[in-house]
Amino acid sequence: MNAQYSKPMNKGRRTFIKRTGGVTLLIGGAGIIPHLISCSDNRETISNAPATQLTAWVRLDPSGSLTIYNPAAEMGQGSMTSLPLIFTEEMDADWNKVNVEFSPQESAIYGSDGWSSDRKVMLSAGSRITKGYFQIMRKAGAQARHIMLYSASELWDMPIESLTTENGLVIDEKGDKKISYGELVEHLQLPDPLPEIDEIQLKDPKYFRLIGKDIPRIDIPQKVNGTAQFAIDIKLPEMLYGVIERGRVHGAHPTLLNEEAIKALPGIQKIVLLDYGVGIVAQTLEEALGAKQELRIQWSEALASGFNSQKVFETYAAKADNEEEHDIITNQGNTNEVFRKAVKRYQVDFKNDYVYHAQMEPLNAIVRVSEDGQRAEAWVGSQQGFDSKLGLPGALDLEPDNIDIHLQYLGGGLGRRSMTDFVVECGLLAKEVPGYPVKLLWTREDDLTYGAYRPLSLQRLKVGIDKEGDISSFAHIVVGDGNRLLASGIKNAFYNIPNQYAALNIIPAGVRLKHWRAVGHGPNKYAIESMLDIIARDQGIDPVEIRRKLMHNSPKALATLNKAAEMADWNEESTVGRAKGVAFLERSGTLSTGICEISVDRATGKIRVHRFWSAHDAGIVIQPDNVRAQIEGGIIMGVSSVLKEQLTIVDGRVVQSNFHDYHLLRMGDTPELIETAIIPSAQPPEGVGESGTPLVAGAIANAFLALTGKHLDHLPFTPERVLRALNG
Repeated sequence: MNAQYSKPMNKGRRTFIKRTGGVTLLIGGAGIIPHLISCSDNRETISNAPATQLTAWVRLDPSGSLTIYNPAAEMGQGSMTSLPLIFTEEMDADWNKVNVEFSPQESAIYGSDGWSSDRKVMLSAGSRITKGYFQIMRKAGAQARHIMLYSASELWDMPIESLTTENGLVIDEKGDKKISYGELVEHLQLPDPLPEIDEIQLKDPKYFRLIGKDIPRIDIPQKVNGTAQFAIDIKLPEMLYGVIERGRVHGAHPTLLNEEAIKALPGIQKIVLLDYGVGIVAQTLEEALGAKQELRIQWSEALASGFNSQKVFETYAAKADNEEEHDIITNQGNTNEVFRKAVKRYQVDFKNDYVYHAQMEPLNAIVRVSEDGQRAEAWVGSQQGFDSKLGLPGALDLEPDNIDIHLQYLGGGLGRRSMTDFVVECGLLAKEVPGYPVKLLWTREDDLTYGAYRPLSLQRLKVGIDKEGDISSFAHIVVGDGNRLLASGIKNAFYNIPNQYAALNIIPAGVRLKHWRAVGHGPNKYAIESMLDIIARDQGIDPVEIRRKLMHNSPKALATLNKAAEMADWNEESTVGRAKGVAFLERSGTLSTGICEISVDRATGKIRVHRFWSAHDAGIVIQPDNVRAQIEGGIIMGVSSVLKEQLTIVDGRVVQSNFHDYHLLRMGDTPELIETAIIPSAQPPEGVGESGTPLVAGAIANAFLALTGKHLDHLPFTPERVLRALNG
């Protein structure tokens, strides 16, 4: 037997059915064939021969072509390739014969325990897809491989231990016999008892032939040639269109003043009154949008009424030290006492504005409720959720089993599509016109003014230095709205600081908030990393050296710092008018250090990021090139949010309405060079999708400090704020 595998263990039929999702071998049958999007890069034509459902995770046809089910959303991060690749690695199948489809939205079968210890969840967020599904996909692939080995052993009347597999073939160890997986279809037999796969039986990583290689993503060709289907592309027979007017003050209740006039407009099928808006269903999108413009609505007061996002920082600053209202995140040592006795003390406030997701594809969904109201189905690009039926059971008063979700590609998620509000809204509109599919669209103005944003906050950092010049206490208080959205990244687990305190002071503002790429890591790591450079500069210490000293008990973190410093030639002077800045973070288990080089136009206040280097320890990397692409894309998104993106609220109303006044980074302002290094590791995979973005703010702020001697204390670093810092 090939040394890369150990012998299969035979346990019990019930355990195997549980592990394979409850789908047994179906000889000659179609099995569960999801009516969902699929993709292939056409490296080999997928056969039209009848496919056999091998397990819940894979179909196989006589040509040897496989269809593997992807349980995660595909929003550009590559799950349509990475997860099936893991499965293929353990099945020892031929990757050139693999087709991929989204799995059914059935958490009990296809969920991951990466979010919850007591139940499986289908949620593509938090950089947890690969991390959460790595062992699941490996074991599922190994089970499918065992079925192939068992079927060949029965066909040849040979011990299973004398057989091995290689790239879609079963081979006897003497080399006298071999048979392809496709040829085995007509000879498939179900082992009894069935195997339970333990981790020790999985392939030794040193024998990986797919994992860790730069395998092209199979969704890219369709996205390049325009044949990839996103939710917004779908048109169904007799489809109606829905829109909703939600107003600009979050949570305000509408009173419609001209309902009869709206009903009389051409094409209007239904008006649906919601607690926070007015829905319109029409025969065409143009008719729906036209009617929306004619709505006359009186809006009630709401919690957000009168709220001013730029003035609130005065209130937040006054609340920062009110310990009675603190929600403590970490309390290590005796921070207050050590701070009082410190030889030198620092206190700095950092601020950040709201940030909008700005996902490329506008929010949309299609829902059809059956004429008898007993069933429903939805077509949607979603990051899924803790409810795999996306909130529709509650909205439609239906059992989850009576709802089918047809998952589609996402034109950007970034946390916004982990919400199910737009799906539920579509269901509520469709419920009013049973039998007809209803397509709900949020315009860009809808989403920008009534979206859900990364929280605004003020962060007060208080740091004490002892007589040896070391950081002896570090207190970090965040004031704002958003509860635990504000907390991620606030701990300093990789810095050796004996006394640490972190807490939240929550003041509700009534503004809709949600996870935004890396959530609290962006503001929190910006504050922490900026504070370190302020101290280093005042103490006359090199910024990399102060981090090396803090990381002396964290060798893996230190390795990323040293690698990034090496890549950036940290000890070499930048050209005149430029300077470098460094930042470190941990996100979803991945350790990262970033260094950027910037210049500043002192006349206009414009910061230009010229080069960005980063090094990451992410455990086993499934697709190195794809990981680099995610990190590089995250860095560009970080530069955009740090230098450009600002959402403000005045008197409860969102000021910005579209991309003419909510500014994104343009191509001409992207860094001239981005270099990414991945540190080799044999540890399980960690999350990387959010590792690039939160590196940026601290690195830019620290480069600005090195270049100008001034620190930037308010995100984003708009030209006006830069000029104030320079002239202050």
